[in-house]
Amino acid sequence: MHYPHRISHRKRKRKQGFRARMKRKGGRKLIARRRRRGRKVSID
Repeated sequence: MHYPHRISHRKRKRKQGFRARMKRKGGRKLIARRRRRGRKVSID
């Protein structure tokens, strides 16, 4: 039987989490953009 693709939560957080975003200029811009739009920013 073929199992669906399982995400590793740790890997996901490290790649797409808030801290990972803040490390890069583009990520910081993205967060600023979301905040400007009035989105909640708990990217993790």
